[in-house]
Amino acid sequence: MRAYHHISVSREGKHIIVGLLIILVPLFLLFAFSVVSGIEFSSALYDLSVSMWRLFVALVISTVAAWILVVSLVRDKTSNNIVLSFFDVLQSLPTFTILPIAVHFLGNKASTIIFFLVITMIWPIVFSVVSSLKQAERSFTEAVYISRIHGFNYIKYYLLPLTMPGIITGAIIGLGEGWEALIATEIILQAKTGLGPFFQSFADNTYMTLLGVLVFLSIIYTINKFIWLPLLEKSHQLVEA
Repeated sequence: MRAYHHISVSREGKHIIVGLLIILVPLFLLFAFSVVSGIEFSSALYDLSVSMWRLFVALVISTVAAWILVVSLVRDKTSNNIVLSFFDVLQSLPTFTILPIAVHFLGNKASTIIFFLVITMIWPIVFSVVSSLKQAERSFTEAVYISRIHGFNYIKYYLLPLTMPGIITGAIIGLGEGWEALIATEIILQAKTGLGPFFQSFADNTYMTLLGVLVFLSIIYTINKFIWLPLLEKSHQLVEA
């Protein structure tokens, strides 16, 4: 028993060390990049923080809006087909064609970047939540109906656990598209802060651009490894429970 406990503690220690290393590696790479490029580390960290904040706000808005749209409009087979067809048309629209319209009404500012990220990220979440609803076991749905669960309890004990895997999966996919749209939009709108102008300042330097991309990918990997993958696993456990 003591041997098993020792092995368990040893494994936990290794996981903690590996986790800390993976978390520190992106910061170390960012620091190394700032040294090589001559940019202050605090400035590089600030640009990264600004872009991540814009992406986070857009993700929250996209997730809430997508969930409300799906649970409100997708109720039966008929409405399902009509609404999904409409969503599919909206998803097919080239999002960058909407950017000039957004700039015209919202102006050239951070809210425009966030709005554009929302219309880019919302659709993977929408269709992932729809997929979660479709996969609901009939027996489970009938049990909820027989139990006459409604109102807040219906949302808390049925809809949220059921749709959580779709929310997390859609968020992961949406973030993949969001990172790309974020940098492109910041460059197009000539934002003063963020990853867009950060990368644009090294557009003529291939070596610095590649190094910056390496740092960028390491940060995305860290976020996926320590935030989204554990959340995805937890969401599946909620459904199984």
